[in-house]
Amino acid sequence: MKNERRQWDSKTKAKIILEGLKGRSVVDICTEYAISQSMYYKWRDIFFANIDQPFETNSKLKKEQKLEQENNELRQVIGDLTLEHFRK
Repeated sequence: MKNERRQWDSKTKAKIILEGLKGRSVVDICTEYAISQSMYYKWRDIFFANIDQPFETNSKLKKEQKLEQENNELRQVIGDLTLEHFRK
């Protein structure tokens, strides 16, 4: 039998981390979900590193979308210029 790794979705990971933050023993949590303590702490560190994301404003998202659109337009121009060069 092949040993397959489980894939945890982000909601489940957050639920597991929140249980620990509410005071439940990490050992108990890891036993229940059959994960290692190092995995729990890795997820917790990622959780803390990204904890500000829900408070980001839409202006940042709009800026990222604008930059992405500009990037795509520049790629199109480069592609067009490359094609022109090879046609000559």
